[in-house]
Amino acid sequence: MKTILKMAGPLHKDLMAHLLPPESEQEQAAFLFVREQRDEEQAVFEVEEVAKLGGGDFVLQQGDYIEMMDEMRAGLIKRAHDTGTSLLEMHSHLGPWPAGFSYSDRLGLKETVPHMWWRLKKRPYLAIVVAASGFDALVWLDNPKLPRQLDALLAGDRILKPTNVSLGGWG
Repeated sequence: MKTILKMAGPLHKDLMAHLLPPESEQEQAAFLFVREQRDEEQAVFEVEEVAKLGGGDFVLQQGDYIEMMDEMRAGLIKRAHDTGTSLLEMHSHLGPWPAGFSYSDRLGLKETVPHMWWRLKKRPYLAIVVAASGFDALVWLDNPKLPRQLDALLAGDRILKPTNVSLGGWG
């Protein structure tokens, strides 16, 4: 089954400006509330709402690690619950390396996704990491412990492909 994320071109540009501001020395983050439409061949997620996180939303915000405040996480879960949407987390990695989830990202997702899956009544969960070189993405579509790749991000009329470097080392 193909997995596709759709968002308006200007929204994608705005998110990239937020996540990768010039000369930033800290990782940045945003959460997207996405609505899923699924048939036998594909699951399409369309962005309905965006929450761009700022410095006050983190317990810790560094160049290689961020930790969100519990109150912010609870508010995001409540909003997704109230709107019947899935959550998509996005964060940035600094540096010239190919986009991929770090070891600490993977540990956090292995803990976070089953909790989100339970709290949001088995709705899919998505995660994207962006870098100057591109992005990588994981989608938990039917199982909170086993991600699959995102096949494409449609940003307006542009088709963007993730690096898919993170999926192979998930186990």
